[in-house]
Amino acid sequence: MIFNVRTCGIQTSLLWKLKGKLSFWPSTCGLREIFTFNCALGKPQEKWKHWISVVGLEVHAQIKTNSKLFSGSANKFASPANSLVSLFDCAIPGTLPVLNKHSIEAAILTALALNCNVNLISEFDRKHYFYADMPAGYQITQQRIPLAVDGHLDFAVFSPAVHKVPYKKQSKIKQLQLEQDSGKSLHEESSFGSLIDLNRAGVGLMELVFEPDLKDGEEAVACVSELVRILEFLGTCDCKMEEGSLRVDANVSVHKAGDNFGTRTEIKNLNSLRALSRSIDYEISRQIAVLENGGKIINETRGYDPQLKTTLSMRDKEEKQDYRYMPEPNLLPLNLLELKLHPSDFRARIPVLPEQQRTVLMNKYQLSLETTIQLVNGGNIGYFEDVMGALPDLPVKKVCSLLLTDMLGLLHKDERTIHQCPVHPRRFAEVVELVKNKTITHAASQNLLSILYRGDKRKPKQVVEEEGWAMINDSKKLEAICQQILSSNPKAVASFRAGKTKVFKSLSAHLNKECNNKYDMGEATQTLRRLLQERVE
Repeated sequence: MIFNVRTCGIQTSLLWKLKGKLSFWPSTCGLREIFTFNCALGKPQEKWKHWISVVGLEVHAQIKTNSKLFSGSANKFASPANSLVSLFDCAIPGTLPVLNKHSIEAAILTALALNCNVNLISEFDRKHYFYADMPAGYQITQQRIPLAVDGHLDFAVFSPAVHKVPYKKQSKIKQLQLEQDSGKSLHEESSFGSLIDLNRAGVGLMELVFEPDLKDGEEAVACVSELVRILEFLGTCDCKMEEGSLRVDANVSVHKAGDNFGTRTEIKNLNSLRALSRSIDYEISRQIAVLENGGKIINETRGYDPQLKTTLSMRDKEEKQDYRYMPEPNLLPLNLLELKLHPSDFRARIPVLPEQQRTVLMNKYQLSLETTIQLVNGGNIGYFEDVMGALPDLPVKKVCSLLLTDMLGLLHKDERTIHQCPVHPRRFAEVVELVKNKTITHAASQNLLSILYRGDKRKPKQVVEEEGWAMINDSKKLEAICQQILSSNPKAVASFRAGKTKVFKSLSAHLNKECNNKYDMGEATQTLRRLLQERVE
């Protein structure tokens, strides 16, 4: 109850006053932080601009294979607990790992798509730690000589609510390594202890370690979003964060210009883009607030509570944990040439990736970066290309305007994607051509798209004729309409003559009503303004 009402000022302030009388207060993990660092810290304050934030990501992506990394057990989500567990998965003595070749192929393909250098020989290590969901007491990973190193990911950052103008960014990748996943610990309230499900134990992971070259939650989300698109294009991971097949850890620190990097904290197991953005921005603000008040940042692992919208301390890392890395004795070095897996053979399998698609669109159609982001990142590029190929010489800006504003507006209202669009690209192209030839106005094209979207089977041109939406291209009639509006609104004309130019909006509204979507409103507005200026002079 306390946690659920924390945002209510009266109740939280009352609880703060009563903290000394509450027996649970000292031992409640993170409760002091909730009141000391509230949700307002989720956004950087103006006075903190002299601080520089640094963010580095570690991404764990489950490899999309039918079986696990070192055993033949099936790799399937939401199966009954402990139903997909081999003897090796539960660490029965005497069992040995057998490397899944398809996992190696997926990792090589991913590494090349991320511009990494693939090591022809890599090695596996044992990383020792003792958790209940790691029955062997160690994880098989690649710490010393990973599969790939020195890559980079190019992506675009664009959040209209934050930045009106998009920009490009690059994040360097230190290494990509193969490793096995752990099981799951289930903490049931009705149970006397924690329950263990080993279905996930041994599932193949690609761990991607990024360099600390991002600055905030917005850039982190843009980076992970681009990575998700690439992995989905490649088919190497399904990237269902809600199912845990893609998990992100974020390392966050702050420092002032000219100083060394500050002490970092690690936020573990972020399983949604919203959690990634909010947790990083909150942690940046929390660290700055601590330092501004003379405090010290502790090197620790923190978790994110989506209900409280805060990060909470899990365990400190002041004393570096000794994982006792050692070479995996049951696996030979991974020699790609011996397995006939030469990296050069995989390059032809890499599809056109999102960054390449955006570049092609910008060069081919002279589109802005903002528009290409909407087309590619939103998954609309296939429909766009089909429309542009349906009829020759279509005005690309008009296509983008009707597609990204009007058509997507209709789809979003019905919670549909572009792949479920009921308007065939050819019919959409015919609508654009009617606008191009000045057969209909832009406003009429919006109405026409709406009718076609709702299932009208008539051809677009037939709809225009039968509904009486044809555009009138008669400048004399248009002038007459404008003169009538000015004559009917002498007070507005007098106000405009007196310097109150805002009244033109009122006159334009009358003009829009009189034109009734049958005149080119750009031309109509210019005509109205010209005639108004003549009366003023």
